[in-house]
Amino acid sequence: MNGYNLLDHTLRNIICSINPLEEDWSRRFQLIHELRAVVESIESLRGATVEPYGSFVSNLFTRWGDVDISIELPNGSYISSAGKKHKLTLLGDVLKALRAKGDCRKLQFITNARVPILKFQGNYNISCDISINNLIGQMKSKILYWISMIDGRFRDMVLLVKEWAKAHNINDSKTGTLNSYTLSLLVVFHFQTCVPAIFPPLKEIYPGNMADDLTGVRASAEKFIEEACATNINRLTSNKSLAINKSSLSELFISFIAKFCDISSRASVQGICPFTGQWEDIESNMRWLPKTYTIFVDDPFEQTVNSARGVSSKQLARIEEAFRRTHFMLISPNQNQNEVIFTLFRPHVSKFVARTPGNQNNYSRNGLRPQLLAQRAIKAPLQVQRAIQPPLQAQHQLQAQRDIQPSLQAHQLQAQRAIWPPLQAQHQPQAKRAIWPPLQAQHQPQAQRAIYPPLQAHQLQDKRMSRNQNSTPQGPEQAIRVQTQPVWRPKSDK
Repeated sequence: MNGYNLLDHTLRNIICSINPLEEDWSRRFQLIHELRAVVESIESLRGATVEPYGSFVSNLFTRWGDVDISIELPNGSYISSAGKKHKLTLLGDVLKALRAKGDCRKLQFITNARVPILKFQGNYNISCDISINNLIGQMKSKILYWISMIDGRFRDMVLLVKEWAKAHNINDSKTGTLNSYTLSLLVVFHFQTCVPAIFPPLKEIYPGNMADDLTGVRASAEKFIEEACATNINRLTSNKSLAINKSSLSELFISFIAKFCDISSRASVQGICPFTGQWEDIESNMRWLPKTYTIFVDDPFEQTVNSARGVSSKQLARIEEAFRRTHFMLISPNQNQNEVIFTLFRPHVSKFVARTPGNQNNYSRNGLRPQLLAQRAIKAPLQVQRAIQPPLQAQHQLQAQRDIQPSLQAHQLQAQRAIWPPLQAQHQPQAKRAIWPPLQAQHQPQAQRAIYPPLQAHQLQDKRMSRNQNSTPQGPEQAIRVQTQPVWRPKSDK
């Protein structure tokens, strides 16, 4: 096995090891359910909704990932706004309620951040960050999820890069290093600047400043953004003239590490701009002047914001050194799997990888294990689902279907009844089953949007699903075939 094949084999095993399991999903659903009950008990938050965002929604979290929660204040059908002082007061009320609850640990109230955050650790050692009125964060998470549908290697790369950054202690904004959102944007940028490109500039997916467009009626604003993304992704996936990037996961990972080996010196004159998909001179970008940050990573969805604003000059030197050391190790001859694992990833990840069988049945080029494909409750825009093309390599789809375990039907039922859309929406015609969560469901009463419907509803759903599997073509196999198909990869010039 040559160097690239060895590394690719190792990285695939790592992906299988860090992917969230069914129990990891259900535990997070339960945490959200419990937090919803706490919020409902607070008088000052009467009528507010509890809505997840971040890596949990974008499906870019590992089994050790945390949960980000936005408490959306009631404002009729309009997007709610609240000043920082009011947000701090409300988060203080949540803090008191969590302390009274008694089973929350490591409570931390971060009041001096641009977005005030209340952090705590719940059951199963799952960390949770709570903010107020973070609809922008919710939409960013959805767009990242839709982008990941263009090429499944993106999700794999983000998971690997996050774990690598944690192993080198450069994934913590509190210590002046890179936050996870910035790491995801670096992977987006890498996919835009590799040759041939895998992703387009993000202005070709959403040409405006998304944060500015989240005004007025919430359903209308969200629908506008969703439809714009869907139309542009559809256009991109239908373009047959683009070159296909056939790089393996290991080749993409090595080239990613190599690209930022000089990040410290380059950051003094150029910034990273995923919106345009290129390095940009700081002096020619008016949004970045005067130069007050160590490094600029432009937020493509909130363009006045530098997502890497918390990185310090001292830590940027450490970040560059981590890239350099890793690149040297990856290109060194005579490396073995254990050396790669223990150099790239944390000990507890290495322990999981060591127990992972060396087969490829749990990996698909589309980036998700087949068992997880049926469990994704987050839906892409309807137009994107219809635009999915037949797989470029049919053997991946066939293999994914063969790999599905007999217990998958039960997994599907559990996922379908776990979160949105509501039960009554699941049996509506396809055209009415809107983006996750359904636009029409977002403003329904709180009781209709529960994470876990009552047990009786679960049982009823089981019976309905059982009848549907025997009588319609919309059964589990159908859903898997749809979601396992890759969306868009540029064609090769080879």
